[in-house]
Amino acid sequence: MYTETAIISDNTLAGPEGELVINVGPQHPATHGVLHLVITLQGETVKKIEPHLGYIHRSIEKMCESLSYRQFIYVTSRMDYLSSHINNLGCAICVEKSMQIEVPQRAKVIRVLMSELTRIASHELWLGAMAMDLGAFTPFFYAFREREMINEIMEDSCGARLTMNYMVPGGVMYDIHPQFREKTKAFVKQFKQKVVEYDDLVTNNIIFQNRMKGVGILSKEDAISFGCTGPVARGSGLSCDTRKIFPYEVYADVDFDEVLETGCDSFARYMVRVREMHQSIRIIEQLIDNIPEGDFQAKTKAVLKPPKGEFYQRVETARGEFGVYIVSEGGTTPYRIKFRSPGFSNLSALDHMARGSKIGDLMATMGTLDLVIPDIDR
Repeated sequence: MYTETAIISDNTLAGPEGELVINVGPQHPATHGVLHLVITLQGETVKKIEPHLGYIHRSIEKMCESLSYRQFIYVTSRMDYLSSHINNLGCAICVEKSMQIEVPQRAKVIRVLMSELTRIASHELWLGAMAMDLGAFTPFFYAFREREMINEIMEDSCGARLTMNYMVPGGVMYDIHPQFREKTKAFVKQFKQKVVEYDDLVTNNIIFQNRMKGVGILSKEDAISFGCTGPVARGSGLSCDTRKIFPYEVYADVDFDEVLETGCDSFARYMVRVREMHQSIRIIEQLIDNIPEGDFQAKTKAVLKPPKGEFYQRVETARGEFGVYIVSEGGTTPYRIKFRSPGFSNLSALDHMARGSKIGDLMATMGTLDLVIPDIDR
């Protein structure tokens, strides 16, 4: 390689036929974490992108093999930390499935409410960061205004604002805070009143639209080939919402729509997330006044020992399908654990989406993948 290239600077290589090889990251604000992209350019046109991972790898799956079936659940809060409730829920359901634990209905409803609040909070952060990546700083503060209300709700019931550690095998760790209903309703009311500001500032902004439309094309067939899930795939018209296809908890009992867009570009993926927040509000409104009485946690043994076998559970996080695969030998710790995280598959499509586009369009394309690097580099 180095016989054909000349070093121009510490960060740039000149290749054959005027190609430039540049590094974006691992410390770069637009990568939202320690992601390293090696980008080959022809002028300003992207010819190839190679993601280099490993900067935040912690061997989480191997670590889980030395933790109990109660402990390993909370390691997943540190992967996609913006979907920690939903990651924990997937692990808890998988353990419950292996031991045939019957979860009280009250706990199921609370779990779904917390999951949908988590989804909205994640999309709010993404919306603000997406606009900021393209040069609009103000929407970041507007998005965090509503997100802060969700964080306060989480802190009341869970004692934490990011890595909640609230889901347990059999239900939830604590019952909801006495003001949970009141604060959730106040959030829903404010969201409905203020969401028009997002449209005025971002969605209907002609500069934003020009930066997003026709950029980062990912066809439905390519989304399937790369194993994309979540808003990335649904922005290409691919139906893949786990809550609809493989319903868990009480998702089969609530009325909501799977959001699909057929534009296959960055703006379509943007619209999927914006519309998904409205669907999450629909789910919350149906459940908030219908939380059944009863136990918030099933009675389980202090030490859990699932029978020998293999178990799998999938859930729909804010970024797509999160899968939990457990191999049990009948002991107190898992023999093997494998996580299927949505970010890894979605990132694999970046090279295909960006080839032939301008380097300036890369931020829009990468932003609509909504990457959380610890979810990829676990």
